[in-house]
Amino acid sequence: MDLLVRRRGAADLGACARVLAEVHRGDGYPTNWPADPAGWLTPSGMVGAWVAVTGPGGGVAGHVGLCAPGDGDVAPEMWGERGGAGGVAVVSRLFVAPSARGRGIGAVLLDRVAEAARERGLWPVLDVVASDAGAVALYERAGWELLGVGEQRWSAWQTVTVRCYAGSAPPA
Repeated sequence: MDLLVRRRGAADLGACARVLAEVHRGDGYPTNWPADPAGWLTPSGMVGAWVAVTGPGGGVAGHVGLCAPGDGDVAPEMWGERGGAGGVAVVSRLFVAPSARGRGIGAVLLDRVAEAARERGLWPVLDVVASDAGAVALYERAGWELLGVGEQRWSAWQTVTVRCYAGSAPPA
């Protein structure tokens, strides 16, 4: 399989939104479908985003983002409570097209985004809806450390249970 992971460009947003719609229909991710999917893929505080492209045509097969911690992010809070040193970056918006799964693309994207955090001297952390067994399995297979389980408030009327993870240490 030809696979290239590269920085996401503005021209990729339409394809990313289409893949995200496929993922949402099949898996329910994201939990709440955004009114503006391209906007959801570019949240405030985004440090960078990458896409995995496959095949000769370079179709988008997956996506991942890296963000600065936001208000109410549980994983950075848990990291700090455990005595984690240094700054953190939050892995977000990770998904792989249903038709491209089973080829290790999610793990490659996760490695790339963790490397990007470490290049910035930051510790990669993330949270995932506790009921998302596929994502939980990916993070645990990749060796991410479970920090704990907590409640994250998404809005005045919605609180979700999330599992929080930390990746490996940034280089000294």
